[in-house]
Amino acid sequence: MHRGLEQSLPHSLLDDPQLGKQVALNLKRNRAQDATEAMEAAVAAYRFEDCQHSAWNPEQYALLWGTALWHESSPSQRRLLNQLYWVAYYSQIMSAEIATIFLNQVSAAGLYAVEDFRPICDSLDLETRQERAHIHAFKTIGEDVEHRLFGRRIFTYPMRHPMTETMVFADTNGLRTWWKGIQLRAFTAMAGNPFLGSQYLLIRGLRTLNGKIVQHKLSQYYEHHPDQANAPIPAAISWYHFSDESFHFHTSRLVGVEVPRVLPKPTAFERWVVNQGVAGCQRDHYHFSSAVNGIFWYDPALYRPIYQVLRSPAFGLDHGGAMQMLHRSFCEDSEGVQAAAQTHREAVASYRLFVDSISWLSAGNREMRHMAGNNTHRYLRTNRQAYARFKGQAAALERTHNLLQTARA
Repeated sequence: MHRGLEQSLPHSLLDDPQLGKQVALNLKRNRAQDATEAMEAAVAAYRFEDCQHSAWNPEQYALLWGTALWHESSPSQRRLLNQLYWVAYYSQIMSAEIATIFLNQVSAAGLYAVEDFRPICDSLDLETRQERAHIHAFKTIGEDVEHRLFGRRIFTYPMRHPMTETMVFADTNGLRTWWKGIQLRAFTAMAGNPFLGSQYLLIRGLRTLNGKIVQHKLSQYYEHHPDQANAPIPAAISWYHFSDESFHFHTSRLVGVEVPRVLPKPTAFERWVVNQGVAGCQRDHYHFSSAVNGIFWYDPALYRPIYQVLRSPAFGLDHGGAMQMLHRSFCEDSEGVQAAAQTHREAVASYRLFVDSISWLSAGNREMRHMAGNNTHRYLRTNRQAYARFKGQAAALERTHNLLQTARA
C-alpha cells in the first residue's frame, strides 16, 4: 500500500507499527509450528487397541472425577472414565470449532477491507484449516470409542452446522435454540463491519480462555510422558491441539483487544452488539460441570448419557443402582464438585482480567456479574431439583435399555 494515496478508511495497521509487527510475528510462528500434519498422521495411526489400557489425560481429568462414581470405581473403570473425559471434552471443543470455522470468515470479511489487515485475515485462514484437522481428529476418535464401548453415541453427535447451540449439553429448549440461531444469523449479516469483525475475536478469546488453561494441563500428560513415541495417540493429539490453540488465543487477544485502537471509535449500536455477545458468553458459561471439569455444561442435561454409561457392561449397574449413583455423584457435595467450582471461579477471574481494559463494555460484562453469580449451593440445588424431575423419565430409559439388550441378544 502506498501511504501517499488516499485510502478508503483513514485507519490501518500502519498507524501502529508495533501492533503490525506483533500480528505478523504471530502468523509467522503459527505457520512454523503448525501441528496439522502431525495431527493428521496421528489420527491415521490411531488404533483403540493400542491405547485402551492407558490413561489419556492427567488423573484429575476423568469423567466425574472426585465424585462417588470415581471413588467407587475399579482401576480399569477409572481408566475408562479418564478416556471418556477426553471424548466428552473434545466433543465440546469440536462444536465450538465448527462455529469458529464459519465465524472466522465473517470476521475476515469485515477486516479485509481495512488497509494492511491482510496478515490478520491470513492468520484466520490458517486457523480455519487447522480447525478442520482438529475436528476430524476429535470426531474420528470419539466416535470410534463410543461405537466400541457402547454401540451408540453418548457424547458425540452427527456433524453440526454453525447456526446452532454451541454448548452440547446446555440448559436450553427448542425456543432458546431457535433464538440462538437467529442471533448468529443476525451477526453474520453484519459482515463487512471492521469493528464488529474485531470484536468477534474478543468474544472468541473469552470463550476459549478457560479452554486454553485446561488444555495446557491436558497437554502435559504427553509433554511429560517418559516414552512419547509410545504414548497414547489421543494424548499426543491433545498436545498438538494445544500448540495450535495457543496461537489462536494470541490472535484473539491481538485482534479483539489491540486492533480496535486503530479503528474508528465504535458507535452506540456497535457497542450494544458487542455487549450482547459478551452477555451471551456469560450465560453460556454460568454453569459448571463436575462430570467434565473445565467444560461449562449444564449437568442435568448429562443425566441421560451418564445413566447410559452406568448401565453399560463397563459398569454393569442395574436401574436402581444407576439412579442412586446419579444422585450421589451429581446431587451430593464432593471433591469433584468443589474442583469444578474452583475451575469456574478461576475462569471468572481470568475473564475479568481479559476484558478489564475494554471501555465499551458495560460494568456488568467487565465484572462478569452474571457468570460469577453461580456457586456450589446453587449448583447442588439445581441438580437436586432436576433429578426429581428426571426420576419421572427414568422408567422410559429403563424400557429403552431393555429393548436394546433384547435386540443385541
